[in-house]
This record gives sequence, C-alpha cells and structure tokens, in this order.
Amino acid sequence: MKYMLLIYNNRATLEGLSEQDQAELSRDVDAIMAELRDRGEFVEGNALADPSTAKTVRLRGGAVAATDGPFAEAKEQFAGYITVDCEREERAVEIARRWPDPRFGGAIEVRALMNESGAEM
Repeated sequence: MKYMLLIYNNRATLEGLSEQDQAELSRDVDAIMAELRDRGEFVEGNALADPSTAKTVRLRGGAVAATDGPFAEAKEQFAGYITVDCEREERAVEIARRWPDPRFGGAIEVRALMNESGAEM
C-alpha cells in the first residue's frame, strides 16, 4: 500500500534553529531517506518552494478566483512530501514518527493513496 507523508513545518522555528540543530535535522532526514531507499519503500518525494510563491484557486461570489499564498492561515506550512510503499499503515506511521520536523515545531500527516478502484474510501 502506498502512503503519502505530508510534511508541515514552521518557518519561523526553522529560521531560528542553531547550526547544530539544522545539521541534526538534515542528518536525520538523510538517514531516514537512505533507510527507505535500502528497504525499497521510497517511491518519490519533493520539498516545496516557499509558500509566498503559492496560488490558491477558490470559488468566490460565484466566480473562480486565484489568490496569492497558501490556502490556510497557519504558522505551519506544507513544506513537502514523500510517498512510501509499505505493507502496513503502522510502518508509514513509524516513518512519520521518526521524521525530524515534528521535533522542530512541524507535523507529518500520513494519508493512504487511493488505487484506481477507490476501494480505500
């Protein structure tokens, strides 16, 4: 089963990290990514550009309008994702628990990806 791990972080918190904490965060991500590749669980992943580059499209007053910025007002921003292929949801949650962003003010959302039949709904 494939799971998407949606990575949220707090920009202000990350900008305030010491060099040591920044290095720790990078080392932890690198270690997890190496493990996922070695186990054949890594499918894909990307970091996202700064939220100031985002556009959000909504229906407003009967017309579709695009606005600047991320869709939600929040300290946490959607920063990136990885997709993993695991036999059990528990493994995807285990990976998310080890991801360093929550230790630095962020969060990880684990979502199963639907297959073509949509049976996961």
